[in-house]
Amino acid sequence: MRIVGGAFGGRKLAPLGKGDPSAQLRPTSDRMRESLFNVLSARYADDLDAARVLDLYAGTGALGLEALSRGATEAVFVETGRTALRLLRDNIRRCEMGAQSQVMVRDARRLGPVRDTPFDLIFLDPPYRRDLGEAALKTALSEGWIARGALILWEEGGAVSAPPQISLLDERRAGDSWLRIYRHT
Repeated sequence: MRIVGGAFGGRKLAPLGKGDPSAQLRPTSDRMRESLFNVLSARYADDLDAARVLDLYAGTGALGLEALSRGATEAVFVETGRTALRLLRDNIRRCEMGAQSQVMVRDARRLGPVRDTPFDLIFLDPPYRRDLGEAALKTALSEGWIARGALILWEEGGAVSAPPQISLLDERRAGDSWLRIYRHT
């Protein structure tokens, strides 16, 4: 795995190794991230430039780090898995993005009220088929973490039930994954 574009394009990320089967790490592939960021750059460039990023179920942090490499100003990574947290912190160090990054060891479904300005770009990549994305998104919206007009990129293994205050802009399938792009209205 590597950062595919931007200021840190080509930078290698920490290898998963044998991983931890219980961690259910399923990092977004380089190819999928490149495709996703090509769409963002072509259609939603203003949403990426100088964005404040919230990466829910951050895993290795590849999505949030890719956004930082491509012009986002800061990223908050929300994760609880031990293996994922070790890889996430290593990747932040490898990309030299410690000053722009914050790691929150917290369940994405229990964020608590936002303490700062809401975020403009949200990545949501929960473990598949467990309804965790729906719960995390509902919490993030109700607790003020997501700004009006924010772009939400939700990767899931099947159908999702999106809250009424977000509208679908685009959806694409890649293998067993669906990537949906929403806007908070």
